[in-house]
Amino acid sequence: MSCVPFAAFGVLLAVLSASGADKTTFQAKAVEQYPHRQTSEKVTIAAEPFVTDDQAKEAFGKVNPWRSGVLPILLVVKNQGTQSIRLDRLRLVYQLPDRTKIENTPAAELKFLGGGGGRPKQYPTPIGVKIGKGAKNPFNEWEIEGRAFAGRMLPPGETVSGFIYFQTPTSSDAASLYVSGLLNAVTGAELYYFEIPLSGGTQ
Repeated sequence: MSCVPFAAFGVLLAVLSASGADKTTFQAKAVEQYPHRQTSEKVTIAAEPFVTDDQAKEAFGKVNPWRSGVLPILLVVKNQGTQSIRLDRLRLVYQLPDRTKIENTPAAELKFLGGGGGRPKQYPTPIGVKIGKGAKNPFNEWEIEGRAFAGRMLPPGETVSGFIYFQTPTSSDAASLYVSGLLNAVTGAELYYFEIPLSGGTQ
């Protein structure tokens, strides 16, 4: 038997290992371990802002999105009921203490934001707003989109997690995250919305 296939296989493993060597590993904790969480209709949602360099290193490697004007929030959803929950119509709003409301930016759009470590820039055009694109884009890393929240259907007893992103120039311990649009997959009924304070304890 020729040893060429085995040699080729070894080379392939080495290449895959090298290509993934700089990728960080990240695993969300159990939903009950996060202090900012709320339970309603047998669904528990936890939210955790990632703003420090230590948090960013754990989740995004060499990139800290918050330093470039984007606030990442880890969203963890656990279904403790007996019916599946649809998540494909989620609506996510970050509200500051002054009542300013900011909707989330899809992870796929972040790579088009202005780079260079500065705040994202937007430019008005006749057909709307164009987002500037810099030569160095801190959001053009696989972790940003690869670790984004992408749950669409949550079966009973299961948990799903991922990051959602908000373009905001400031953060506050007194801010809240509003989550709505969860649907009972059997009846189609919408669950009551979640209002998760990002300070204090659980609800």
